Amino acid sequence: LMLVQFSVVPLGRGESISAQVAKILDLVDGSGLAYRLTPMGTIVEGEWDEVMALVGKCHREALKGAPRALTTITIDDRPGKPDRITGKVRSVEAKLGRALKT
Repeated sequence: LMLVQFSVVPLGRGESISAQVAKILDLVDGSGLAYRLTPMGTIVEGEWDEVMALVGKCHREALKGAPRALTTITIDDRPGKPDRITGKVRSVEAKLGRALKT
């Protein structure tokens, strides 16, 4: 499984984009993939084809409500390591000996 952090920013409809982002996150939530929402983007865990299809769908959704969309993607691909969306955080916390804010 791979981890993908992505952000889709609809451009050209004013400063507030939360309504458009909510529609995009509804797609993510309905995808069935493990994900974490952050203030600056979304992290999704899954197989290449399903994750990239979701990111493309989210980008196209942004273009429905805006004349332009900016999508950034960061990929961490490490085959054979499942549950990395939470496992990476637990690993760091174990080394610190304490929980961190998530």
